[in-house]
Amino acid sequence: MIEKRSLLEFSPEELKQELIAMGEKPFRAAQVYSWLTQCRPFSEMSNLSKTLRQKLMERYTEGYPEIETVVVSSDGTRKYLLRLADGNLIEAVLMQYHYGNTLCISTQVGCPMGCVFCASGLGGLVRNMTAGEMLGEVLRINAELGPGRNITNIVLMGTGEPLLNYKQVVRFLQLIHGEQSLHIALRNISLSTCGITPAIYRLAEEGMPLTLCLSLHSAIPEKRLQIMPVEKGYPLEHTIQAMRTYGEKTGRRIIYEYIMLADFNLGEEDADALAQLLRGQICHVNLIPLNGNVGRFRAPTVQEIQNFEKMLKKREISATRRRTLGQDIEGACGQLRARYQKRTGE
Repeated sequence: MIEKRSLLEFSPEELKQELIAMGEKPFRAAQVYSWLTQCRPFSEMSNLSKTLRQKLMERYTEGYPEIETVVVSSDGTRKYLLRLADGNLIEAVLMQYHYGNTLCISTQVGCPMGCVFCASGLGGLVRNMTAGEMLGEVLRINAELGPGRNITNIVLMGTGEPLLNYKQVVRFLQLIHGEQSLHIALRNISLSTCGITPAIYRLAEEGMPLTLCLSLHSAIPEKRLQIMPVEKGYPLEHTIQAMRTYGEKTGRRIIYEYIMLADFNLGEEDADALAQLLRGQICHVNLIPLNGNVGRFRAPTVQEIQNFEKMLKKREISATRRRTLGQDIEGACGQLRARYQKRTGE
């Protein structure tokens, strides 16, 4: 039996060529793609002939993921557990801000990075996601919110290391930015990486003005190595130079993410190292208090957070505490998937 291909894997031009090869008129591609963007099944594509709809059902799938479960926070944050066509589970998180709806999506099933404070990598990497599967995350949740474009911003900060799935991630960005898709501006898309240095340089040459974020979490290499194995393969001094290059090439401000771990990275020496590392850069630091206690690490108290903020202000480091969303629904990466799999035995 021939495996059916997902239509979300096709660009509008590729879809046009596919339909022409089926004996259809070129304009049918735009009609089909419009329905796909609305996350509608073949059976509801009412401006297509019954014959064409039947041919599509026989040869392809639409490519949308199934919503396994949704958990809603008291602050309105919605965490989705999505099931892909092969049965694998991924997470996406919808966050509401004054400027619109931001969707955090996954780029891999599981994660190979092994950061000690993150639940995403507990089972290791299962596989890379395709561009169409990433697109499906966005279209499925956008459709859940009603007709039209409801997602205004996308962050590639869910499960997985985007730059280890480089080709598919770049293709997804091209698809979601396309005029026939949701046409989300690249400046409204952020990509977070643990620091895959060669891929950062490569991304700088793509001509895509994304906001690039580095999961820093310590400016002291020895400390960073304790919590992020990536430091061994891609030392911080080289990664920071790649981030500088990206900022210079794209004109975009660099974002450094800093998870706040009590009794570990909130001291004077940590603030000094951060000031030294970021000197001369157009950048900003997102301070992220640890979501609950993880392993040997403790979430900081309000006083500890405020003390570190004062240290950074004294050193003239541009920094803000990230608004904490979804704490009551385990909003951090990998938590919902891990809990669900433990409960169901998947």
